[in-house]
Amino acid sequence: MNAERISVKKNQRTTQTRILYKHTDQMGVVYYGNYAEFYEIGRVELMREAGFPYSALEEMGIQMPIIELHVQYLGFATYDEIISIQTTVSEKPSGVRIQFDYVIFNEAGKEINKGYTILCCIDAATKRPIRLPERIAKSLGF
Repeated sequence: MNAERISVKKNQRTTQTRILYKHTDQMGVVYYGNYAEFYEIGRVELMREAGFPYSALEEMGIQMPIIELHVQYLGFATYDEIISIQTTVSEKPSGVRIQFDYVIFNEAGKEINKGYTILCCIDAATKRPIRLPERIAKSLGF
């Protein structure tokens, strides 16, 4: 999926992407399960902009599995529509966890979805929790 950056602060980024046919269901709207993918697009682009694409995290021996996902459906998007994914890290990450908050807007600018994910920082070799490196928090403006 092609993601385009439209705005960025250190701890917030808005990314646009187009709804493909594969994202819609028989009712012609985005299938509910696809919002987790849109969250990932926003999260990956925010981390990339902060200087930590997932490839860099992996080189550091860090993995960040999702341990919690919350989604609230407020509206819908349809095929070929451009959505905006606003991703924010609102609070300074502490310990092993980091929370990403999401708000998704349809092409008309209406808020159609919001939610959050919590990720746990783990050592890639041992799969044990480790503290999120301070330099990652600093790169996000904390």
